[in-house]
Amino acid sequence: MTTTTGKSSVPDEVRRRRRVIAAAAITALGGLLFGYDTGVVSGALLFLKTNFGGLSSFQEELVTSLLLVGAMAGAILAGRLSDKLGRKRTVLGTALVFIVGVALAAFTPSYPVLLIARIIIGLAVGSASMVVPLYIGEFAPPKVRGGLVSLNQLAITVGILVSYLADYGLSSTANWRLMFGLAAIPAAALFVGMLFQHESPHWLIEQGRDDEARAVLRLLREPDQVEPEIQEVKQIAQTRASARDLLAPAIRPALLTGVALAVFQQITGINTVIYYAPSLLHDAGLGSSSALLANVGIGIVNVGMTIVAIRLLDRTGRRPLLLCGTIGMAVGMFVTAFSFLGGSHLTGASAIAAIVGLVVYTGSFAIGLGPVFWLLIAEIYPLRVRGAAMSVASTANWGANFIVTVSFLTLLGAIGGTGVFLLFGCLTLVALAYFYLKVPETKGRSLQSIERDLRGLPAPPATGRRAA
Repeated sequence: MTTTTGKSSVPDEVRRRRRVIAAAAITALGGLLFGYDTGVVSGALLFLKTNFGGLSSFQEELVTSLLLVGAMAGAILAGRLSDKLGRKRTVLGTALVFIVGVALAAFTPSYPVLLIARIIIGLAVGSASMVVPLYIGEFAPPKVRGGLVSLNQLAITVGILVSYLADYGLSSTANWRLMFGLAAIPAAALFVGMLFQHESPHWLIEQGRDDEARAVLRLLREPDQVEPEIQEVKQIAQTRASARDLLAPAIRPALLTGVALAVFQQITGINTVIYYAPSLLHDAGLGSSSALLANVGIGIVNVGMTIVAIRLLDRTGRRPLLLCGTIGMAVGMFVTAFSFLGGSHLTGASAIAAIVGLVVYTGSFAIGLGPVFWLLIAEIYPLRVRGAAMSVASTANWGANFIVTVSFLTLLGAIGGTGVFLLFGCLTLVALAYFYLKVPETKGRSLQSIERDLRGLPAPPATGRRAA
């Protein structure tokens, strides 16, 4: 195949691929910040409580969970702003909010101000959780969309690992302020990088700015794919949705599926591991450095298995990874639960079993429910309600996260480690049953074809063009 200039199409294809990957990588810095700011508190909790005259379990839960209150609000606002102002401007605003929040946390003069800072950071985290996969999903061609949207999940896990390494590296100085403040570096990089990126072509089409969308798509797609994609998006986005449309019969199944995935991702316990593993291991008898080092090991497994997931998502599909990963999560939770049968103080074999269980659980989450949830909510919603619907799913995710996080230490004190982790294990089995019965496969399909199926629309007439 040759281009209109007579040159080989390979260089053009390489340039298009590089543009898509660059845009995804820069935007995914929002995911890295998401991961860092949610993970860093796990180590900071060991030290900041001594600076404020000691903190109760409830006060520790507040420091951790108020970020999630902000995240719920951030996800709602980002959904509206991304539809009104565009995906790019929303990402830029998210980066600025990150910078303000982490600076306030690093220089906080008191515990109440730290709580305010955590809410502000949460606004940015919630926004990033919604708009980053949305932007990447609309930029990427269908054949590589799974891997690129899941680059955001990889960035989240890398951010968590970096926060664990920062916690461990600064543990000798107990400098929890710097632990928080380091997040300003990737936040600034995100803002600067996004200044040089294009707006989402799908959003431009929805706004009637076809010429701008066409110019962007020519940089990202093969020439024969540009006009058909514009026509498909225009056809589906003819009417703008209201909040009432989210509950329309044609959209309701996708909305409920996204919300269910969001809730199950949290009530199966992942963020109790991310937020409280060092405190849990420290209270079980490990020293601060040992607990943080074990946390680093969990973070490495999290990143490694996410990389495996990215390589497999567009090969094996979303559904097999989701089901197999959820089975592994259940096994890991039950192993962790049984390690606490002898009491809350772990020694020898019981301590090893607890760490192994947490590693198996985290690795299984990273290859399944972790990346698949964020990918699916970028794939299953119709364009005209995509921003709002992803906002609903993200808000449900953060709401469930808040409920679990704000109650975990209290629940742990009431029913012990065995009871808590058995509960999470049983909820994981419920999630497995739902996923098996309700979650569809979306591998290799255009966003428009997924939408047509969900709405029961017929396929468009053949145009003779090569399938994407």
